[in-house]
Amino acid sequence: MDTSTPHIALKTENLSIGYTNKKQQSYIARDIDFYLVKGELAGIVGVNGIGKSTLLRTLGNIQPKLSGSITLDRVPLEQHTIAQLAAEVSVVLTEPIASKNLTVLELISLGRQPYTNWIGTLTEDDMEKISLALDMVQMSELKSKKCYELSDGQLQRVMIARAIAQDTQLILLDEPTTHLDLYHKVQILKLLKSIAHTTKKTILFTTHEIEIAIQLCDKMLILEKNQSTFGSPCELIEKKSFENLFPADIIIFDAQTGSFRVNK
Repeated sequence: MDTSTPHIALKTENLSIGYTNKKQQSYIARDIDFYLVKGELAGIVGVNGIGKSTLLRTLGNIQPKLSGSITLDRVPLEQHTIAQLAAEVSVVLTEPIASKNLTVLELISLGRQPYTNWIGTLTEDDMEKISLALDMVQMSELKSKKCYELSDGQLQRVMIARAIAQDTQLILLDEPTTHLDLYHKVQILKLLKSIAHTTKKTILFTTHEIEIAIQLCDKMLILEKNQSTFGSPCELIEKKSFENLFPADIIIFDAQTGSFRVNK
C-alpha cells in the first residue's frame, strides 16, 4: 500500500457512460478519469445534456456503466453487495419525494433503513445520527413539520439530512441547488462543503452553477463527450479548461474573476 497517497474514496478509469437498448450501446460520454479523497467537496459541470446526471447515477450503481472501471474505497463497484452499497453510498436525485405528507423527522429517518432490523425499529444510535443530521442542516426546530409545508430550500436541506443520516462515506447529489435563489444556492453549497470538511465524508454533486462551484469546490470535473478534465478550480483555470465549455463568440471565461461574461 502506498502510504504517500491520501485515502481515495472514489476513482474512475476510462469510464464510459450511456444506455444499452436491444443489445446496442448508446454512449453519452467516454474516457472519464478522476478520483476523490475523503473529506472533499467536488462538482461535476458541463453543458446541458452532456451526461452529468447519467454519470452520477452510474457512480451510484443505479444504472450500469458501458465500459471502464469504478472503484469505491479501492474495491470495484460491482464487487459491493446491494447491502454494502446502501451503507457506503447515499444518493439524492432530482425526482420529487414519494410522499410530502411525511414529517421532516420521518423523512430523515428513512436514511437509517440500511441499518434497522426487519421491522424498521430505530435504535438509540439511529436516533442520535438522525438528530445530528437535523442539527447539521439547522432543521431541528422544524422536525415536526410536514414536508409539503417547507420551502424548496428547506426541503433540499431535509434531503441532504437524510443522506447524512444514512452515514455513508460517499454522498452523491444531483443538482442540489435547482429552483433556489442565489442566496440559498450558496447556502446549500457552503453547507455541503462544511459537512465534507468536518465529517470527512466525500461529497460529489452535479450543478449548472459553475461560477459558485469554482469558488466553493475542492475539486471539479468538467464533463465533455470524448474527454473529461479534472482538478482543483485553480488548476482548471490555469489549464484554461473552462474556456472550452461554451462557444467563444458568445460567452467568454474571465480567468481573473473566475466568471463567464457575454461576448458583446
